[in-house]
Amino acid sequence: MDKEKIKSGVKLILEGIGEDTKRPGIKDTPERVADMYEEIFSGLADGAEKNILKPIAGESHDEMILIKDIPFYSVCEHHFLPFIGKAHIAYIPSGDIVGLSELAKALEHFAKRPQVQERLTTQLADLIMKRVKPKGTMVVIDAEHLCMSMRGIKKPGSRTVTSAVRGIFRTKTNTREEMLSLIKKND
Repeated sequence: MDKEKIKSGVKLILEGIGEDTKRPGIKDTPERVADMYEEIFSGLADGAEKNILKPIAGESHDEMILIKDIPFYSVCEHHFLPFIGKAHIAYIPSGDIVGLSELAKALEHFAKRPQVQERLTTQLADLIMKRVKPKGTMVVIDAEHLCMSMRGIKKPGSRTVTSAVRGIFRTKTNTREEMLSLIKKND
């Protein structure tokens, strides 16, 4: 990541909106934004994907595993504003399982880049199918997009829900319905 280019770009934006880039409250903003971008766009780093979703040696399972309500944030690539929500990730192993945190790490990996929710959902489901080789997976993402809430149409609180359905979740209605009913349950 080229933080110097980011700092220069932020300085130009500040000048473009009429801010004094030497003002005490603003003078360090380009550096702060560059540091923030390095963190929130860390999913763009080369090779980061290869360390995600490694099976746990000697462990197996053959029934549904669901992690629900995983909070995440990402940045919409169209307006560079955040979208924030929760993801629900389920898979039915063909044998091998992965650590539960691995699914959250995979979500974070794809969320931490300029993104659209539809692609995020698909990328996550496809990576699970490729790496874990389960009987099926289903990913449901529910998020609020600040590009719809604070600008343009200005509809705060509206949510977008996307899903990606693979394998047995696509072919067996009762399996898909089980996952959806588990998401709705509040304990």
